[in-house]
Amino acid sequence: MSSDETVTIRIDGPDGEDDVTLPAELLEMLAEGDESGAEVVGDLALMSCAQRIHATTQHSEGEVDDRLEAVEATTMDLFEERFGMTFEEATGHQH
Repeated sequence: MSSDETVTIRIDGPDGEDDVTLPAELLEMLAEGDESGAEVVGDLALMSCAQRIHATTQHSEGEVDDRLEAVEATTMDLFEERFGMTFEEATGHQH
C-alpha cells in the first residue's frame, strides 16, 4: 500500500452526517488485531470526547454545573464499556 492512499469514513448522526478522510496506512497502524477503519475512528472519537469533557470538568477554573458533570459521568461509563478499562487506567491520569 502506498502512503498516499486514503480511506474516507462516513459518520452518520441524528442531526447530520460528515466524512473524515485519513491515510489508510495510519488506520492500519492504529488498528488492534482485525479492527476495521470505522472501529479505529470510533475509538479515536470516543477517546477525544472523553479527554475534552474530562479537561472541561476536572481542569477548569470555577464551579462545574451538575449537567456537565452528568455528561462526563455518562461519557466515562461509555468509555469503560468500549475499552474495558476506566479513562484513568487508559491514560494513566489519576486524581
